[in-house]
Amino acid sequence: MSTLQERLNKLKGVSTVSLPPQLEGKVTRMVGLTMEAVGCIVALGDRCSVQVGKNRWVESEVVGFTGDLTYLMPTEAIDGISPGARVRPLLEDSRMPVGDELLGRVVNGLGKPLDGKGPIKTKDSVSLHGEVINPLQRKPISEPLDVGIKAINSLLTVGKGQRLGLFAGSGVGKSILLGMMTRFTEADITVVGLIGERGREVKEFIDQILGEEGLSRSVVVASPADDSALMRLRAAMLATRIAEYYRDQGKSVLLLMDSLTRYAQAQREIALSVGEPPATKGYPPSVFSKLPQLVERAGNGREDGGSITAFYTVLTEGDDQQDPIADASRAILDGHIVLSRRLAEEGHYPAIDIEASISRAMPQIVSEDHLYGAMRVKQLYSKFQQNQDLISVGAYAKGSDPDLDQAIIQMPEIRSFLQQSLSESFTIDQSLEALVTAMTKG
Repeated sequence: MSTLQERLNKLKGVSTVSLPPQLEGKVTRMVGLTMEAVGCIVALGDRCSVQVGKNRWVESEVVGFTGDLTYLMPTEAIDGISPGARVRPLLEDSRMPVGDELLGRVVNGLGKPLDGKGPIKTKDSVSLHGEVINPLQRKPISEPLDVGIKAINSLLTVGKGQRLGLFAGSGVGKSILLGMMTRFTEADITVVGLIGERGREVKEFIDQILGEEGLSRSVVVASPADDSALMRLRAAMLATRIAEYYRDQGKSVLLLMDSLTRYAQAQREIALSVGEPPATKGYPPSVFSKLPQLVERAGNGREDGGSITAFYTVLTEGDDQQDPIADASRAILDGHIVLSRRLAEEGHYPAIDIEASISRAMPQIVSEDHLYGAMRVKQLYSKFQQNQDLISVGAYAKGSDPDLDQAIIQMPEIRSFLQQSLSESFTIDQSLEALVTAMTKG
């Protein structure tokens, strides 16, 4: 019989597993949304697992530090946490599932399914933070994208790889317009990010506005308003990362994010909770640096890659177009579509204010005749709006202004042209035909 030492020597050559000791910290303070921990050797952006109760662990992220204190933000509710709770750094990188298996599915900010259709098993996974493309290596915006909305196709033509803002107050039809574009846009894949919306609106958007047809070629990333601020941030980043994955495969991707304002508000919650001072109307400076970091990830890829055409909704509180987030968004986007409450109250849908809206890429992707026709419609529409009070009270004398005379004649046709029902879809060619018809009638 072999001795114990001989047996140990034999096993020593077989065993190759070497587990490094894991250093844990503990929670010392919990204030508002933020946990303070000591004893953790982690870096900004690292993930940790915090013990809540006896057998429950909640993922959190390092959002700041001061001296020996580390600030952690949880991804979900942490009711039941106690002083001295264990904090365990997660050594593995955060990987998110991606692939065609995501089509038709609804996931949260961690990539976990919300639709009750079972687990999602994908072949590929990617880091949450995508590669930054050199701007000089991106394809220029050179061809139009058909979104199925005739007012946009003809007057605010969108290019593949363009990033636009959809500016609207509450209740003027932005979600309905997003749903129409999801169903009608000629894109290989649609990625929808529902950030900070009410839970009821999330289900209504998926079931009623998106529908089975729209969902079948879409990926929905949802983080309702009752999710943590960190989860809302991650959902926006995940939606963008999924779109980047498909773009890198050479596909044309439509990214719809509702809303960019909720993303900014989530970052404000995190920044204020770790002590960052407010700057502009309660928004800390980090909010305005996070916006371009998210938006610039969309757009065209390299010459041999695909494209991400992105629409970001921006909430204008009280219809104030000078809101800090609205103002910052206009500066970093390639155009903006403004929805008017006045038009919505008149039953004019989609309630697009063509005077206040612009597509910065349109001059490079349409013909001169198309551009001239769109400008002429805007001129007549604007001329009529400026003189509407005079016309209404009968104070305008016909013949005083030839342009206004034409605007009065054409206005019924122009208004009819700008309206569209929820089930109607117009290609770019059909939109231009309708535009020509509206300008020649009357």
